[in-house]
Amino acid sequence: MSEHDLLDLGGQVAVVTGAGQNAGRGIALELARHNAGGIAVNDFVAERAEAVAEEIRAMGVPALAVPFDVGDLDAIRAADAAIRDKLGAATILVNNAGMAGPGGSLRPTLNFWEEEPSAWDRYLRTNLYGVYNACFAFIPNMVAAKKGRIVTIVSDSGRVGEPKLAVYASAKAGAQGFVRSIAKELGRYNVTSNAVSLSSLMPDMPAEKLAEVMQGDHAKAQMARYTIRRYGKSDDVAALVTFLCSDAAEWITGQTYPLNGGYAPSM
Repeated sequence: MSEHDLLDLGGQVAVVTGAGQNAGRGIALELARHNAGGIAVNDFVAERAEAVAEEIRAMGVPALAVPFDVGDLDAIRAADAAIRDKLGAATILVNNAGMAGPGGSLRPTLNFWEEEPSAWDRYLRTNLYGVYNACFAFIPNMVAAKKGRIVTIVSDSGRVGEPKLAVYASAKAGAQGFVRSIAKELGRYNVTSNAVSLSSLMPDMPAEKLAEVMQGDHAKAQMARYTIRRYGKSDDVAALVTFLCSDAAEWITGQTYPLNGGYAPSM
């Protein structure tokens, strides 16, 4: 039997934003398993980024913690310089940072017209401008190499709408439009740009607390909207992202892939 790895990344250096925990961590580890030449682990909490980078180094893959807020373009440019120095130029970018950004929380409680406009920025800064910033900083590496992969994590709230998350949903929808547009700009350089649209992932909490949550009315109501009746797992996300970063997906670009267990929204 052939030992060829269909998902071999060919020694390319990858940057994963928001990789200090949950799905981002899973993505970074999975890329490392498939012959990445190095992984730059981003998180706005330095300790989380370093902990994941250490896990990757233990696998025998070079890794660098690059703590920054994706809303800060200057910080991303500085990280690009550090990555070049320590790992080499990054030609894979996974835009995973999301939710409500540093210090924020994604708790849908207010209708759009009831929320103060000052609250809008935390969603737009991370989920839309953060994607712009990271792409602006790292795309030149890909154009120069005439090879690259961009995968942006978006949300089903941006595909189908979600009550009390209008600004977050619009930021994610904007990121999807951006993904499709830059795909058309980058195709001639052998750079692809795709999105993965997620529904709810498994809450990150101790097993006892998770078991309690899963028995609650809210979780049961959510599960009724999924054909495959469970929350998504980090491994689900990591597998699809790694495929889209590999040469196996070299003729796929400008697409958004729902990864949602057959999620069917309700009114």
